[in-house]
Amino acid sequence: MTERMRAQSARTETEVRDADWECREITGETHERVAFFGVDLTEAVSSGASFTDCTFNDCKFNASEHSSTAFVNCVFTGCSFFDASFTSCKLVGSTFDRCTFGLFKVAGGDWSFVSLAGADLEKASIISARMREADLTGAKLAGATIQHVDLSGAVLTRANLTRADLRGSDLSTLDPLTTELRDAVIDADQAVTVAMALGLRVQAEAPRR
Repeated sequence: MTERMRAQSARTETEVRDADWECREITGETHERVAFFGVDLTEAVSSGASFTDCTFNDCKFNASEHSSTAFVNCVFTGCSFFDASFTSCKLVGSTFDRCTFGLFKVAGGDWSFVSLAGADLEKASIISARMREADLTGAKLAGATIQHVDLSGAVLTRANLTRADLRGSDLSTLDPLTTELRDAVIDADQAVTVAMALGLRVQAEAPRR
């Protein structure tokens, strides 16, 4: 556990253990510095809710739907997010450790400074989200859809982007020598960015003689 995560855990003031929140509607609720242990949020629906400086340990978010909900500076450890969706949500500064993400979906929202290092996000769908300075070190994103995502300043070292659809996303910090890009789909502007990252000079076509 990182120093940041230890400090995060130490700040919690109340706890919820083994609660059944399955199919619960979480509308406009506010939770601050709460430690959740083994809470089942399967098929829960949140809207306009706020979780700040909370920790989630071994919680289930399977098939849950979250809209305009904030999980700010939260730590998720050993949680499952199978078929979970986040629409226009704010997860700034949150950390995911040893979580599972099958069929994970993100649409819009702010995921800046999030740590998803080593996360298995194969075939995930992340569209039109802000992920500035996110830590995606070693993340498995093979076959993922990552379109129109602001990845400026993001760490992509050793990330696997094989067959990922990256069109429209900011790849300015991508190092093609330390990231797996085989069969990834990019647009023309991104192709120039990748070529320049490889040390190539992109110029207009030479005149025919």
